[in-house]
Amino acid sequence: MTAASPRTPSSPEQPWPVRVVSDQIAAWIHRLGAVWVEGQITQLSLRPGTRTAFLTLRDPSVDNSLTLTCPPRLVSEAPVPVTEGSRVVVRGTPRFYTGRGSFSLQVSEIRPVGVGELLARIERLKQALAAEGLFDPRLKRPLPFLPTCVGLVTGRASAAERDVVEVARGRWPDVRFAIRNTAVQGASAVPQILDALAELDADPTVDVIILARGGGSVEDLLPFSDEALVRAVSRCRTPVVSAIGHEPDSPLTDHVADLRAATPTDAAKRVVPDVVEERRRIAEARARTARALRGWVDRERHQLDSLRSRPVLADPHGLVTVRAEVVAEALRAVRRDVTRIVQTESTSLGHLAARLTTLGPAATLARGYAVVQSVAGDHDGRVVSSIADAPPGSQLRIRVSDGALSAAVLGSSPAAGRAGPDHNAPAPATETDPDAEEQT
Repeated sequence: MTAASPRTPSSPEQPWPVRVVSDQIAAWIHRLGAVWVEGQITQLSLRPGTRTAFLTLRDPSVDNSLTLTCPPRLVSEAPVPVTEGSRVVVRGTPRFYTGRGSFSLQVSEIRPVGVGELLARIERLKQALAAEGLFDPRLKRPLPFLPTCVGLVTGRASAAERDVVEVARGRWPDVRFAIRNTAVQGASAVPQILDALAELDADPTVDVIILARGGGSVEDLLPFSDEALVRAVSRCRTPVVSAIGHEPDSPLTDHVADLRAATPTDAAKRVVPDVVEERRRIAEARARTARALRGWVDRERHQLDSLRSRPVLADPHGLVTVRAEVVAEALRAVRRDVTRIVQTESTSLGHLAARLTTLGPAATLARGYAVVQSVAGDHDGRVVSSIADAPPGSQLRIRVSDGALSAAVLGSSPAAGRAGPDHNAPAPATETDPDAEEQT
């Protein structure tokens, strides 16, 4: 069987030999050329007398790593000691060793990443995440007042774990913890913290999550400024409290968390209420409520007594009595006025009646005078005031004080000093009319 050429496509009938495949892979990798790579050293193998040092460079954010090879002097003569956990930038050329089918990066230069450079990178990442809105205060969720279960992500048997648990249980003995111990520095810190955070966030019994770590250098706190961890905290549905380092420390998780605590102890105080303090507040609230209620009752009682002491309520019938007396007095005044008016008018009426009686015809008739009226003809009932009104033979009615008389005119004679038709005529005679009306 003839070996296939690299220029000939491989097939089941003409497969490539291993050496051909290795050579092809090596050719493609060597074509990449020298590159600069940043990462964290997780393993360092530097044996005395060897010509090659082997290192493992790991990406702090994800589970990816590269094998590095370099002369031992690059490590031993570095201006800053290169140890496991150091952040470095290396310049190397990819190499694929066809004999054993392995890949490595042949390093020609190692540069430690200084604190200033780390802080500058963190600041640039901070600005980029802030521009995305991950630090917006409106996204902060309130913490539960009394969490039944607190999730805690911290180092195993660390002072931060002890402080959080002891302070929290001292404040509220019934609080429960779901503790996840992880690495809090180094290359494996970020993946472990991400797994623990996802596990606690998925647990429905966990009400709040605390990320706790004691103080340290900028390099030690780098995992808590990792972009992957910051984004994971922002995606959590459970409120997250960041308690990393001390007060001056400010990793990026402090900005994206729902609450930043100065220390792990402060986180326990902020998350769990103090039962003694709460009971004291309840007692004070009850005392204030009781005082307010008693004060309100006293004010209402005083106001009620004041209302009862007023005359209108002290003697409800007094106003009616007073008004009744006023009405009775008014009635008496009206009666007096009416009686006086009636008496005055009666007296006036009596005087008018007396005058009328004095001036009336009845009084005149009573003094002996008589009223003579014509009876027959067109002038029936007409008062005879002249002898011309009653020629001889006229029928007359003579009214006197106690009745009326009927008479006939026999003749007339004028008064003295007046001319008359017949001065020698005899005086008229009168005769009694039995049908005369009785008049007063």
